[in-house]
Amino acid sequence: MALPPALFTIGYEGSTLPSVLDLLREAGVTLLIDVRAVAASRKPGFSKRLLAAGLAEAGIDYEHLQPLGTPKDGRLAVRAGHPETMRRIYRTHMTGDAPRAALGRATSLAGDRPACLLCFEHDPAQCHRRLVAEMIVAETGQRVVDLVPGGG
Repeated sequence: MALPPALFTIGYEGSTLPSVLDLLREAGVTLLIDVRAVAASRKPGFSKRLLAAGLAEAGIDYEHLQPLGTPKDGRLAVRAGHPETMRRIYRTHMTGDAPRAALGRATSLAGDRPACLLCFEHDPAQCHRRLVAEMIVAETGQRVVDLVPGGG
């Protein structure tokens, strides 16, 4: 039996869209799953429409699963330097129907093809995308690979 594809994660903090796209292509990613609560960004190219367009040009599909985003209180906790508080808030958030349904969708998508979870934070240990990845691999047994783009 074939092993499922790796599940990738990436944060775009301190990066450019071209550097992120290059890394995704090099890794063989065919689907980017945006797990931001708010798919807008002050960084050029990372707002939802521009990101989806850039990905499409690179031959990578895009899906925004907004219910997998961190609630505002969790985002504020990370900004204040309290990732442990964010993790607690996020785990509570994930008991809701919409987040659980979105997790099911992400699990299904990630088990079928090389997919990557995208959020902002550079360090996956400080980001909820690590929690999402852990929930997915608990179901799929996939290996998680954290992609780290260069500066820009």
